[in-house]
Amino acid sequence: MKPISVETLCTIVDGKHIHGSSIGIHYGAYRLKQVKRRNTVLFIEKRIMNWAKLAPCFPLVLVTEWHYHTKELPNEVTVIQVERSEEALWKFIHFYRQQFQLPVVAITGTAGKTTTKEMIKHILMRYKKVTATQLSTNSRTAFFQYLLSIESDTEAAVFETAVGAPGDLHQAGKYYKPTIGIITNIGEHHLNYCKTLEGYIDAKAEMLEILDENSVLIINGEDRNTSKIDFQKFKGRLIKIGTKSSNDFAATNIRYSTNGMEFVVVHKGEHHKVNVTGFGKHQVMNALAAIVAVVEMGLTIPQAAGQLQTYRPLNKQLQLFEGMNDALLLDDTWSITTTSLEAALTVLNELAGGKKRIAIIGTITDVGSWGTFIHKKAAEIVLEKGVDILITVGEHAKIIADHAEELGIQAQVYRFINSVLAYELLKVIIDRNTIILIKGDMYSKTMFDLASKLKKKT
Repeated sequence: MKPISVETLCTIVDGKHIHGSSIGIHYGAYRLKQVKRRNTVLFIEKRIMNWAKLAPCFPLVLVTEWHYHTKELPNEVTVIQVERSEEALWKFIHFYRQQFQLPVVAITGTAGKTTTKEMIKHILMRYKKVTATQLSTNSRTAFFQYLLSIESDTEAAVFETAVGAPGDLHQAGKYYKPTIGIITNIGEHHLNYCKTLEGYIDAKAEMLEILDENSVLIINGEDRNTSKIDFQKFKGRLIKIGTKSSNDFAATNIRYSTNGMEFVVVHKGEHHKVNVTGFGKHQVMNALAAIVAVVEMGLTIPQAAGQLQTYRPLNKQLQLFEGMNDALLLDDTWSITTTSLEAALTVLNELAGGKKRIAIIGTITDVGSWGTFIHKKAAEIVLEKGVDILITVGEHAKIIADHAEELGIQAQVYRFINSVLAYELLKVIIDRNTIILIKGDMYSKTMFDLASKLKKKT
């Protein structure tokens, strides 16, 4: 955070300094559990009862609407009185963001958000001072801290902006005021709050409203659901990426290499070869979106391509390992949606090379009352892509197995409530002529443990 004084903060929030000394403010919070360091300003409307718990973080500045008696306040607590704490917080947020003129990227999408963000950060780190979201921590409660991570010497910011419910992108826009937006793709997810696919698409389309006329929006020009958005109301510049020449940036000559993908970026008649670690066409699209974003920040395609050669994917994102009994193992237990499942099964088939294909699939979460529909959709994807053996783990994942059999799948099908019996089966049926995809959620200990057991012990 760029430090400010108590006097300056009083002016920003229209507050009155009623207690304590004037100190430099270096951190910000609006929840008690966010206070972790000295010299923090805490925006809070509730009365604080337990000062001892906060004592390690003194001196502390409170911006509050609560009227304290002077005697109940510790000496090292400075109080700025305001009419409404929430209103004061937003005044501070707007002030803080307006201090910085720099490119800010906001990334949303059903799949590929974290990877695209990590690629952009990796490319930029050689050339600029960058701040970014950590891994996939992207909830509303994290927005404030990420905004404050922009400091005087920050030259670019890259923020992942997930959509769990309508309004999430609007909220992110109030904090970040992005100059570059990216929609990686739109599948079927978070229907527990968005209610319908159309509602989910509308929630993603909020990206258009948080970008101004001087901004840029990067989209996959070949994504079916993204194309349902009405882009005519977008005031900025729209850039389409994909594999077809009709896109502004096209990825051509896509092929698998030893550790990832090779492709050629075609833009304005020029051709640039790119290598990126990580398997699948979806990885190419992630890399292409990252390249376009950094080009918009002044870098060249060769500069971006050079940096991507040293990019390393995050753990559990279609990582290829030597597996038990000399099988090959694709660990994709970072997250699971129908979009990422389709991508993972495509990679499984393209790497199989005649090997027996086993797909182990866990429960798809965050779908609410749409659970049955989404799991049946997953079964249709499995049927379309094809596997030799389908194993589901979890009570709801059983719907995938059941529906796949109803649809007439030719594969052997097994369903297990937990991973114990699944592992016993796998010990018997896998060998060096097998490739396994394990697809689950990072919060599923069952799938996490099973993936670990299936890796070859060295």
